[in-house]
Amino acid sequence: MEILSYRLTLDFVLESLSPTLPIIEKQAVYRTTIHSDQGWHYQHRDWMKALKKQRIFQSMSRKGTCADNVAMENFFGLLKQKVYYGEALISYEELKQRSEQYITYYNNERIKQKFAGMSPVQYRTHASQLAA
Repeated sequence: MEILSYRLTLDFVLESLSPTLPIIEKQAVYRTTIHSDQGWHYQHRDWMKALKKQRIFQSMSRKGTCADNVAMENFFGLLKQKVYYGEALISYEELKQRSEQYITYYNNERIKQKFAGMSPVQYRTHASQLAA
């Protein structure tokens, strides 16, 4: 799993979707899925309509059922553990900076056994070359 696009913001969720769409369109080679928790804004009619219009699948774990989205739940668990678990962060900016650094590391450096010892970006590049 590779994180193609993300946006850490304090704004309402729809405001973060618009700048993300061009990135998704450019990089996604297969169907796009956005994973979220059950926050009210992710259940909002306008959010769901915007995703449907762009042919983006919404993936939302059922309450208390993390197995619904194991890959993303695992990623979020790692992100929390590596970025701020047990630490009092000073500001939103610090949280944002650390999160961005971890996502870059996760995509480009962190190898996975199921990707034959490659990072997600290396694996995607390798798979694209084989398909060509």
